[in-house]
Amino acid sequence: MKPVKVGICGLGTVGGGTFNVLQRNAAEIARRAGRGIDVAQIATRHLNPACNIGVTPTTDDVFDVVNNPEIDIVVELIGGYTLAKDVVMGAIANGKHVVTANKALIAVHGNEIFAAASEKGVMVAFEASVAGGIPIIKALREGLAANQIEWVAGIINGTGNFILTEMRDKGRTFEDVLAEAQALGYAESDPTFDVEGIDAAHKLTILASIAFGIPLQFDKAYTEGISKLTTADVRYAEAFGYRIKHLGVARRMGNGVELRVHPTLIPADRLLAIVNGVMNAVMVNGDAVGSTLYYGAGAGAEPTASAVVADIIDVVRTLTTDPNNRVPHLAFQADALSDLPVLSVEDVETAYYLRLQAKDRPGVLAKVATILSERGINIESIMQKEAEEQDGLVPIILLTHRVQERDMNVAIAALEALDEIAGPLMRVRVEQLN
Repeated sequence: MKPVKVGICGLGTVGGGTFNVLQRNAAEIARRAGRGIDVAQIATRHLNPACNIGVTPTTDDVFDVVNNPEIDIVVELIGGYTLAKDVVMGAIANGKHVVTANKALIAVHGNEIFAAASEKGVMVAFEASVAGGIPIIKALREGLAANQIEWVAGIINGTGNFILTEMRDKGRTFEDVLAEAQALGYAESDPTFDVEGIDAAHKLTILASIAFGIPLQFDKAYTEGISKLTTADVRYAEAFGYRIKHLGVARRMGNGVELRVHPTLIPADRLLAIVNGVMNAVMVNGDAVGSTLYYGAGAGAEPTASAVVADIIDVVRTLTTDPNNRVPHLAFQADALSDLPVLSVEDVETAYYLRLQAKDRPGVLAKVATILSERGINIESIMQKEAEEQDGLVPIILLTHRVQERDMNVAIAALEALDEIAGPLMRVRVEQLN
């Protein structure tokens, strides 16, 4: 059979890795796909020294690839929202299939992109957009198709996980580890997307849509970063038998879907708790299968290329398939997506870790307990650290039972209003992941 022609837009880390994997494993890939896959053109402004592109035609204009009549599949590895969107929409308009690793693009503009692709009868594949080389989208969309998915929880940003691992293992401060992460290339000079949970929220939005069959709704995701966590919080969590992870959680509830990214205490014996460094992991709970875990490299040239090339192979295998018989973009048929709403964070129900700085006076604990009990909040564990008194303030650390966030907000306001409590308290949500 005639080889399929691929055009790669962007020859950076992932683009270079994709080219190299396609070249190195060409024979194996052809055996799997049933025909050869040739890189017919590359659009890049800078050649990648890690790639020997040989005589492969190059251009500095991505639209040369988009408009090249020979190309069957456009691989978008530029990143960002604007140019990338124009490339993808242009390729679809020209009747070309698209493979992308762009989580921000899919999370924010995916509904529009998928509608255009369906209209033209072409495929948009995006496995590499979530968790790098981990085939989590394929697992959710196909492997777990028999299940009603109850919840998804994931460590889906390697930078944040690296920072929290170093804080726990070596007692380092957030600021210290962040500087190292930037020096190692794990974090950008502006680390906001990573440490404030925006990158993870892009990925969680995609996972939630596939898990629950709802439209992509990134604008409704709740995000909270890890910059306020201290080594003391990490240490206290350990003392209670928990570890702190920057978790993305999507959960199906009776009245809607929870969609949130925030620091989270999880029991130290859960598999997610031992995922360290820059690694990613996603846990999925289905009504039939129970809990399953997917672990691996969430970034990097070849781990991400592994997912990009797998998508290219999938597209090649189904080129001649009737569009109605292909796996739907968001796992569910486009006309069968649910209008289940995304819940406000105030409607979320979870347990809490609270750290208060209290003046060393008698009766403080009693006042704290009274405020919580009056609002129907039960204390599971409490710890008072007299030995760590500083400036006349004693840390009080407690874990609560599950309660609606709205009620916890009222209780926190009342606690912070006490004369005996200094400054704002620290709040971290707790998940058991049973």
